[in-house]
Amino acid sequence: PYSGQKGSSKRGKKTFADFSRFSLARKLSLCYTVKTTQNQHIHSLEFWGRTGTSMKTLYIFLTRSGTLVSNLVYALTGAEYTHISLAFDEDLTTLYSSTRKNGYTMFQAGPSREYLNRGVFRLRENIPCALYALEVTDEAYARAKRRADHMMNHGELYRFNSVGLLLCALHIRWNRRRHYFCSQFVSEVLQKSGSLDLPRHSTLMRPNDYAAMPQLRCLYSGRLAGLPQRQSMEMGEVESVVGLYLDVLLGAVKTSARRFF
Repeated sequence: PYSGQKGSSKRGKKTFADFSRFSLARKLSLCYTVKTTQNQHIHSLEFWGRTGTSMKTLYIFLTRSGTLVSNLVYALTGAEYTHISLAFDEDLTTLYSSTRKNGYTMFQAGPSREYLNRGVFRLRENIPCALYALEVTDEAYARAKRRADHMMNHGELYRFNSVGLLLCALHIRWNRRRHYFCSQFVSEVLQKSGSLDLPRHSTLMRPNDYAAMPQLRCLYSGRLAGLPQRQSMEMGEVESVVGLYLDVLLGAVKTSARRFF
């Protein structure tokens, strides 16, 4: 009485198999309906989630360093954390931010790499810090890394957004081309790579805002000296402050001389 039912079953099985492969390839939520000619019942086969999607982790590092700028931000906002950096590996071997370029003095600031065993992080091991993890797709991870590396490798094109930092503390949005303060830098990298949707414009994002984001998972909170990644690093000797400023002054003189001649 149900002529063609057997062929229909075969076609249904073939279509189901094709659909399964399509679902995995597309990594989407799909719904496939199989209708039998015998009882007219509808069976829905639903596939949810991102089956087979490869994920990677970005690391958000929050600190309050106690520098002049950090103390100024702390005085204006009272925030527990006043600085933010971005890392692409679990060991935190390299941190990306917009901050002092030589690691010690506030002069010449902009997008630069930071290290837990150098600069301010080497000198002030008792500062408060927190480490958060953000799960992202391979594509978002690659875009974020590519953008951060580009800004580091072309640091001469970018400057520190001092005025924007002050306006951010006053809740005033001001986007200045190629000028970034730390949380603006990290926010733009995350947003433009598709890694994270921000609750407000990047020029209004503060380091402390990231501590309240549900998308982030807290891995550590405490003093910098107790951070496992820092404990596993070789610290070396602390350089003298006088020597550091002399190096900075000498570098400035050499730069001026090259421009003059």
